[in-house]
Order: sequence, then structure tokens, then C-alpha cells
Amino acid sequence: MALETSPEHPAPVRQINQAIGGWVERLGAVWVEGQLTQVSRRGGSGTVFMTLRDKLADISVTLTCPRAVVDSLPTALADGAQIVVHAKPSFYPNRGTLSLAVREIRLVGEGELLARLERRRRLLAEEGLFAAALKRPLPFLPAAVGLVTAHASAAERDVLENARRRWPGVRFEVKYAAMQGVNCAREVMEALAALDRDQRVDVVIVARGGGSVEDLLPFSDEALIRCVHSMTTPVVSAIGHEQDTPILDLVADLRASTPTDAAKRVVPDVAEEAQRVAQARERIRHALRTRVDRERAALDQLRSRPVLADPRTGLLDRTAEVGALRDRARRCVEHRLDRANDDLSHQLARVRALSPLATLRRGYAVLSDADGRALSSVEAVAAGQTIHVRLADGRIGATTTSVEPVPLVVPDQQEDLDE
Repeated sequence: MALETSPEHPAPVRQINQAIGGWVERLGAVWVEGQLTQVSRRGGSGTVFMTLRDKLADISVTLTCPRAVVDSLPTALADGAQIVVHAKPSFYPNRGTLSLAVREIRLVGEGELLARLERRRRLLAEEGLFAAALKRPLPFLPAAVGLVTAHASAAERDVLENARRRWPGVRFEVKYAAMQGVNCAREVMEALAALDRDQRVDVVIVARGGGSVEDLLPFSDEALIRCVHSMTTPVVSAIGHEQDTPILDLVADLRASTPTDAAKRVVPDVAEEAQRVAQARERIRHALRTRVDRERAALDQLRSRPVLADPRTGLLDRTAEVGALRDRARRCVEHRLDRANDDLSHQLARVRALSPLATLRRGYAVLSDADGRALSSVEAVAAGQTIHVRLADGRIGATTTSVEPVPLVVPDQQEDLDE
């Protein structure tokens, strides 16, 4: 019902907002189509805020959607996606704002196509076709470069001109194929197979100059993706521009943002390489000069040492040392010999003092019988017996005339007898 108001009896803001909220609340859930903009995910919040814009008029409405609904979509929502939402209008009286509380989201048109491509990408990724370990490095300087592109296209011109500008001697094997339409995937696979069989080709570029999602759809064909995965020659994908991401970019060994970028990736720049060679030669030359200077300084230092400046200096010092050691050794030997001679003289004197000959020289004699047995008692000698007398300077043969025993006198008895 309409509110009854007048200049004398105006309605307060809260009443108006409550009335508007009541009118909006009577509306049921509706299906709304539009283009998505300004997707906002606030941290810690379970609600995603979005703006749905009309494609033909400059009109938009705010959407509030539970995070679970957004996360359940097969592909992430992005600005520009065309969607259809099932939502209920809701009016917030405190701020006087109108929004649509989203219950369901569906991708339509290009969005639905992108969702199918996302599902295909996930399935192929689960098979491991995009694994980083399968990516092959590009050769530094390929003998020949294979190129798959449309005949007389801007992509062909960009690749050939930029590659030859960087490295004039580069060779190309070009295979033409449709870059869009129903025959695109089949013709590209045939061209790739032919270049893969060519032993001269070291790397293959698939180039196209961008386009809409529908135009680039053949480069996400599953058969084409598996064909590239099975190739033995490295493949560079140069499909579209930086914002275009067909599945071919994921399975290729290298993704180039543009055909021009692909030409820069597959061949080196002759000017840069010549500069690097010159820099390397200069570094080698500098290293050699530094090494020679260091070795020359080391030789000069060695030559300046006294032992090398006058080698005889060391020999003279050593000669003097050898002479001193020789004199010392001679003195030691002579001293040892003198001591040994003195010891020998002492020992000889002792031996001579203990020898029986010394006793014999003092007038004593040694008697022995005819058999040579020494006689120490008169009891072993009889009168008329032949005996031998041993003196200091010879031997005498004698015959005993008589034997007279003499009593043995001990020293004490001898002293008494002397008294």
C-alpha cells in the first residue's frame, strides 16, 4: 500500500527504507543474465561480493554469493565472464542498498566453453601430460627450425623475419595448415608428424596471431594435445597473445607469448653472441696476462733469493760445516783411540803382573816330572828321579840326588821361630 505523506506529515527515512524492503521482499527469486565484474573475496568471510553488469546498458547490480557456491564451479570466476544467476532481491535498510542474494551460478556462452576446456585441462593434467619433467630443452643453435602456420600469415612473417634478423643463417622447414576451423586440428597434427619425421628439424614452432576463444579452440583439441605429447622433437607454442592460454601452451616444451617471442627463443642473436665471444676472449686474454704476470713475479722473487743469485754461497757454508764436522770426528776418534790405548796398557800391565813368568824372573822355578806334571810336594819325587826345571828363560833337565821333606810352617809359627 502507498504511504500517506504530506509536507506537514513527512515519513522518516527508516519508514521509507522499511517500506522499500517490504516491497522488495515480496519479489521472488529470479534468473538474471549479465557480465561479471569486480569479484571480491574478503579474507575470513564466507560471502563473495560481485557486480553483475548489463551487456547493452550501463546498469549494474551488486551480487552476494556464499563462498561454497563459487568454489563449486568447474572453473574460477573472472572478470568478463558471462553468467546466469538464480538470486533473490534483497534490500539493506541501514544503507539503503539493493543487492541480489545468489543461490546458483551458471556459466553461459564463452563461460560455458571455458568451463569445458577447464575440465579437459584437469583430466589431461591428471594423466601427467603437463609434467615439468617431460619438458625438453631447446637446442642452442638448431640445424633447421620447423614452422607450422597459415600460408602468408602475419605469424609466418613475424617468425621468419625476426629469426633471420637474429641469425641470418637459420634454415626453416615450413608446413602450412589451417589455423582455425574444423580442419585446423587435423592439418596441424599432419604437419607436426611430418616435421617430427624430418631428421634435420631440431625444434618445431606452432604459430598463430591470436584470436577469440572459438578461433583458438582447435589448439585445445585432445587429439592434438596427445600428438604434441608423443613427439620426439621439442615444440614451441606461439598461439595468440599473452592473455590467450590454449591447452597446447601447457603440453608444449616452451610457451612463447607471441610468434615474435618464439623466433627469439629458438635462435640466438648473432650480435649478442659475437659480443659474448669478444667478451670471453677479452676475459681469457686478461686471465692469461694476469697468470703470466703472476708467474713472472714468482720467478723474479725466486731468482732474487741468495741461493739462486749465487749458488756457491750455500755450498761454501756447507763445505765449512763439513770440514768442522770432519775435524770434530777426527778428534773424537783420536780421543777414543788414546783412551783405548791407555786401557790396553793397563790391562797388559795387570796381565803381566799376574803371569807366572814374572814370578820366574824373580828367581823361582817350576818343577815337573818326566811326563810334564807339575810337582808341588817332595812326596811325589824320589831320589834319582829325572825332573825338569822351568826357569824364566828356559828349561833344565836334572836328576834328584836326595829328597828331604821340610815341615810346613804357618805364618804365626814363622814369627815365633824368627823370635
